[in-house]
Amino acid sequence: MMYTHKKQIINAGTPLDKASGALVLLHGRGGTAGNIISLAGEFNLDNIAILAPQASNNSWYPYSFMAPVEENQPALDSALEIIGDMVNDIIAAGIPAEKIWFAGFSQGACLTLEYVARNAQRYGGVIAFTGGLIGQQLATNNYKGDFKHTPILITTGNPDPHVPLSRVDESVDLLKKLDADVTLKVYDGRPHTITMPEIELANQLIFV
Repeated sequence: MMYTHKKQIINAGTPLDKASGALVLLHGRGGTAGNIISLAGEFNLDNIAILAPQASNNSWYPYSFMAPVEENQPALDSALEIIGDMVNDIIAAGIPAEKIWFAGFSQGACLTLEYVARNAQRYGGVIAFTGGLIGQQLATNNYKGDFKHTPILITTGNPDPHVPLSRVDESVDLLKKLDADVTLKVYDGRPHTITMPEIELANQLIFV
């Protein structure tokens, strides 16, 4: 199960060189970039470039996000590197970090939170539809920087078959310590999917 990712990105919305901001969208395990990019049509976006990378094997890392980190290597580091390269490309195109948004579902939500927590600064906003920070235990020394009140929305079901609420709570605490403005919304009995109320919440809190 050892694999790394090739940089394969689907683009939508406004071309990067003409956009006033950018949204990085990360698909879940078994999903595709093409599948998650359709989600952008539900968001209140104006003049935004949308970028969705495609994971090798349709999976960002092979095992559960709660597995020991070394079991998910080198795929996990490779995935984080792809996002870092995309962010650098967006900034090189003249879009500042505070005009970059991130959103992901499930495995993509975990990866989204892991990337921003390792690279905390002021972003436009972050949405994790059912996800938490990665690792059997959280390696808190990996997480640094200052979100400067970046709004972060985390939504999840309770119980969720893949993401324990205890890890979501732990992730919220850590993000708050890095000065993020975190909103957590827990939906009792909600299946492992993205629902309209979550999208509406994202539009109210993040894409404003």
